[in-house]
Amino acid sequence: MGELRDECGVAAIYHLPGRGVSPLCPPEGPEEVSRLMPRMLLDIQNRGQLSAGFTTYSPHRNQLIDTYKDIGNVNEVFRLSHRGKLESLMREYAGRAAIGHVRYATCGAEDRSYAQPFERHHLQKHKWFSFAFNGQLANYIELRDQLLADNDNYLARETDTEIIMHAISGELSGDRRPSLLDVCRNIASRFDGAYALVLLNALGDMLVARDPLGIKPLCYAIDGPLFAAASESVALLNLGFPPESIKSLLPGQAITITNGRLEIQSFAASGRRAHCFFEWIYFANVASTMDGRSVYLSRKALGEELARLEDAPIDDDTIVVPVPDTSKAAADAMAFKLGIPSLEGLIRNRYTGRTFIEGTEGRGKKAEAKYTPLREVLEGRRVLLVEDSIVRSTTMKVLIHRIRSLGGAREIHVRVACPPIIAPCFYGIDMSTVDELFAPKFLSNGDLDKEVQQEMARALKADSLRYLPVESISRAIGFDSDQLCQACITGRYPTPCGQRLYQVAMNNVGSSGKCRTYEAQQVPSGLS
Repeated sequence: MGELRDECGVAAIYHLPGRGVSPLCPPEGPEEVSRLMPRMLLDIQNRGQLSAGFTTYSPHRNQLIDTYKDIGNVNEVFRLSHRGKLESLMREYAGRAAIGHVRYATCGAEDRSYAQPFERHHLQKHKWFSFAFNGQLANYIELRDQLLADNDNYLARETDTEIIMHAISGELSGDRRPSLLDVCRNIASRFDGAYALVLLNALGDMLVARDPLGIKPLCYAIDGPLFAAASESVALLNLGFPPESIKSLLPGQAITITNGRLEIQSFAASGRRAHCFFEWIYFANVASTMDGRSVYLSRKALGEELARLEDAPIDDDTIVVPVPDTSKAAADAMAFKLGIPSLEGLIRNRYTGRTFIEGTEGRGKKAEAKYTPLREVLEGRRVLLVEDSIVRSTTMKVLIHRIRSLGGAREIHVRVACPPIIAPCFYGIDMSTVDELFAPKFLSNGDLDKEVQQEMARALKADSLRYLPVESISRAIGFDSDQLCQACITGRYPTPCGQRLYQVAMNNVGSSGKCRTYEAQQVPSGLS
């Protein structure tokens, strides 16, 4: 789609002492399992291309934990195409444990100081830690204001990552020696939002935790002495972990490694689950399985839902064309059900670079460079153009124009494997205002009937437009609707602060400008 980005992805790896050597370890041995981290981050590169980094632990060097990070994708940051420079990095940061991160910004600046992991140095080893997280705190403004109420406090960055760092530091202050589980339990009681968190300290202790609602995904696997965790299962599968060993960490659970001992425990009650449905629709790698649900099979089921609702005339000149790459599974399944070809009428240029250009004009130019219509496939055809979602519509308008003008398509019927996006996300997806969304202005009465969808089609300059209904999502993914976060398609948020921010966003309609909701207006005090 090219318009929407998740905040980031996290990964962790640890070789547990005294358990032998895993065949999955690099040839250099267990004291250099950190060498596996760039590969893990490559497999979750889809979750963030703005920056990448890792922190490693080794008791055999002065810098017990040491962090390397920079702006760029994984290949650029870790110099994967330059064997000598890569080897130099891997030797310098060699360790028996590592945490890693890939980032796309939903808040904060696009510079190196915002790249994760964040490391906090301290004289005492248990207070010297580094951490990274995927998600967003909906009550960021309240937490920030609480810290800044003390004039002696200062925040160097406008990001909830720094808030989390200070929250962890506060739990470790003074003479207290809380366990990592207690630290997690205490900070969770103050957080409203989504987080999948990995932490490593100078004692060699590790924490891997998932928020009590399970909004963001987090998987782990254990093979003998080797433990690994990542935002998506594909990163673990490609390291060589057997598929049956890969599990999703339950909401409100944490994995701690202390003194070489691994434990899995709950740190917060999980009364309900609210898995982000967009992971299966768009964000996650199609090869991943999360919370027991295959991304590929979910997208295939969405395509079958589209086929069931299709009412366009079907003849020998009708074809299905996916918008690469995330809508391909849905398009292929739709075409199979309808008995018509699914053809690659749009070719994606995979070498256009990172796609975090801001602004409508930037997105439009990026779409022109990123997708090339094939006239040999499209000319004279009735095209059922399948997209995973429409958020701002900038990319879709460009594609429709190019498919018609350069591709020579006779008709273009847009089919969206998702309901209309009507509300912002405050849990880590880069859409924070109502004004930036395509659908709300057409849905003032709340009804998505054929007339409304035809009005949307005219705005896009398509011949027709069809969305999936909300109930299709839970059927396709295989979770009951109350087990999913569907706030952006329903306006119903799983946390109190998320719901209140939505009211702020609605109050700001027409006046929010370029500011995100949590930047445009203070959240009323007392939210949590």
